[in-house]
Amino acid sequence: MRLVIKAGSNVLTRGDGKLDITRISALTDQIAWLRKQGHEVILVSSGAVACGRGELKEVRRMDSVEQRQLFSALGQAKLINLYYDLFREYNIHVGQVLTMKENFASRREYLNQRSCMSVMLENGVIPIVNENDTVSVTELMFTDNDELSGLIASMMNADMLIILSNVDGICTGEPGTPGAGVIATVGPGDDVTSYIRSGKSSAGRGGMTTKCGIARKIADEGISVIIANGRRENVLRDLITQPGLVPHTTFTPDPEGVSGVKKWLAHSESFAKGVIRINDKARDALCGDAAASLLMVGVTAVEGEFEEGDIVNIVASDGQRLAVGRSAYCSDDARRLIGKHDVKPVVHYDYLYME
Repeated sequence: MRLVIKAGSNVLTRGDGKLDITRISALTDQIAWLRKQGHEVILVSSGAVACGRGELKEVRRMDSVEQRQLFSALGQAKLINLYYDLFREYNIHVGQVLTMKENFASRREYLNQRSCMSVMLENGVIPIVNENDTVSVTELMFTDNDELSGLIASMMNADMLIILSNVDGICTGEPGTPGAGVIATVGPGDDVTSYIRSGKSSAGRGGMTTKCGIARKIADEGISVIIANGRRENVLRDLITQPGLVPHTTFTPDPEGVSGVKKWLAHSESFAKGVIRINDKARDALCGDAAASLLMVGVTAVEGEFEEGDIVNIVASDGQRLAVGRSAYCSDDARRLIGKHDVKPVVHYDYLYME
C-alpha cells in the first residue's frame, strides 16, 4: 500500500514553538515499521519555519515574508538532517523534495515531479516533501501542507492519505466537552460543514476547514483519507493494525475515482489562464449523467489570454464556476469560433473536471 503521511506543525513542535525531537523520533520509528510491513511511504513534513526560528539568537527587524524566508532556509537544513540521522538508524534512505504550487501548474512539471518521486520509491528512498518557503512568497502559496499533501497523494496515486493533526478528527462539538464525539466515517456526499469550526491552527497556516476540503476532494478522486491525532502514541501503527481502537475520521473514497489527468485538473483551478462562459444548454449537457465535452456552440464568451493546452475555468450564465479544463484552442481562436457548429470541442471530456 502506498501511503502519504502529512505531519503538521502542531504535531512536530512543542508548546514553546520549538521542534519536538521526541515526537519526530517516534514518528520516524512508526514509518520505519510501516516500511518493514511492505508499505511505500511519502512524508509531507511541516516544521521548517518553526525549526529555524530558534536557531538565531538575534535578528534584525524583518517583515513577515523575510522572516519566513530566513527561518525556512535555516530550519529546512536542520529538519532534513534530523530525519536523515533518525532514518539512518533503520538503514533507510531519505530524499528531500522542495516544491512550489507553480510546479503543479503545467502538465510537464507535474509529470516531472511524479517521475522524481516514483524513482525514489522504486529505489527504497522515502521522499520527504515540503513547500519551498524560501521562494514561495506570492499569492500562489499553498494554503498549508494539507493542500500540498493532497496534491502529492493525488499525483502519486496513493492508496491512502493520513493527515496527522493535534485533534482526533472531526468532532461533533468542542473537543473535550461533554457529549462531543469524533465522526468516524464521512462518505461521498456527506455534509459535515456544520461540525467544522473556523480558524487556523496555532502553529500552521490552515485549520479543519482546509483539512476537510482537501480530504473531500481527494476521497472523491478515489483515495482514502484519514484525519487523526499525531500526538497519540503509535497512532500510525494503530491506524493500520487496529483502526477501531484509535479515534479518527475516515473519508471513504469514491469507488469510481478519476483518471490521472483529471486528478491533475482537480487541483488546477488556481492556475487558470482564462474563463470560458457557457449558456444554459451547455451547462445542462455538462451536468447531465452522460459524459460530455464542451462544444463551441455552447460558448457565449471567452475571457483572458491563453494558449492551446492552458487551463481554463468554465463558468455558467449565473456566474457559478462549473468545471476546470484544458483548452483545445488559444484564446484568439476560441473567440473566433464562439457559437460555431461542427468544430472540435473547446474542452474534451477527457480533459474536463467538474467541480
